[in-house]
Amino acid sequence: MMIYLLYLSLLGLLYVYLGYPLIVCFLSWLRPNPVVKEPCTPKVSILIAAFNECDVISATLKNKLSLDYPAGLIEIIVVSDGSDDGTDEIVREFQDRGVRLLRQEPRAGKTSALNMAVPQASGELLVFSDANSLYDSQALLKLVANFSDTRVGYVTGKMIYTNADGKPAGDGCSAYMKYENVLRDAETALGSVVGVNGGIDAMRKDLYRSLKPDQLPDFVQPLKVVEQGYRVIYEPEALLQEDVLLADGDEYRMRVRVALRAFWALSDMRGLLLSKTNLLFSWQLWSHKLLRYLCFIFLVLAFISNLLLLNSGLGFALLFIVQCTLYVIALSEPWLKKKSISHKILTFIRYFYLLNRASAHAFYKFLRGQKQVTWTPRKG
Repeated sequence: MMIYLLYLSLLGLLYVYLGYPLIVCFLSWLRPNPVVKEPCTPKVSILIAAFNECDVISATLKNKLSLDYPAGLIEIIVVSDGSDDGTDEIVREFQDRGVRLLRQEPRAGKTSALNMAVPQASGELLVFSDANSLYDSQALLKLVANFSDTRVGYVTGKMIYTNADGKPAGDGCSAYMKYENVLRDAETALGSVVGVNGGIDAMRKDLYRSLKPDQLPDFVQPLKVVEQGYRVIYEPEALLQEDVLLADGDEYRMRVRVALRAFWALSDMRGLLLSKTNLLFSWQLWSHKLLRYLCFIFLVLAFISNLLLLNSGLGFALLFIVQCTLYVIALSEPWLKKKSISHKILTFIRYFYLLNRASAHAFYKFLRGQKQVTWTPRKG
């Protein structure tokens, strides 16, 4: 019994992180579904929800105002979510350049802020930006070109994590995003992506659906678009730059928050997990999201079953040693880094562990019925 449990756990891990991506790549090659892109410049509304972002909001607004896009066809709306650090005053400095400030009081979170802003947006397309997101000058043009294809309802860009000096980050977070982006390329070629970035997304305004305050807009809104029969795609040439979270604690809190809201989103949108009209996307949602977030179960079962099989042969003993070694690396990597012992493989192992530990923590909160609507920027 333990042998089967061990094999099933290992197969589950291999399927989620290797098998599913390989199958998607094969299917996208077998039956490609390319997006028809043409240059276009419809009116767009850039929506930014901000809570106490005085350190970054000015740079973000300057960045959006300098984008390569016709000035008369772009509007910027900032929703201050009860900010009390001077964010509002900074935004008002840009009002003479067409930036609009809305204030949400009392504080209610990003989703409520977007629900407030969308009815006041005049653009044909909505663009969602975080308060610390810096776009490449061509990003907006690259995003909107995809909407010349009438089947496309939602487009997400490519996030590049950078260090304080502006250079690309080489840590586990960046490596994980590279992996995700390769998968998104394949999913786009097949039909629709399952996950989006959130800081550089665009959608047709008439497809926007008001969400509950506790729902994750970066997750639920794209699912609503798929539910309406449109494609959600990835545009790798629409580039977004964000600072990497340097502290493990910050990254961990952010990952717990995202995973918790994702569990609730999957619960709210469970109809898509068993969709009779879109079996392909249901399979993608199970494989890329639900099983990915539940991978910690495979890890725990693999460790326990392997432990109970230590006396069953040399192969099981060696496998257990490998598992223990990986966990020791994950736990000691911060200490090794302080000792100037660092390598991208060690950091990736640490990040993989952090992601799955955060998912386990979030799942525990989900089972207890806990929800998180608001958070502190870059702290989680």
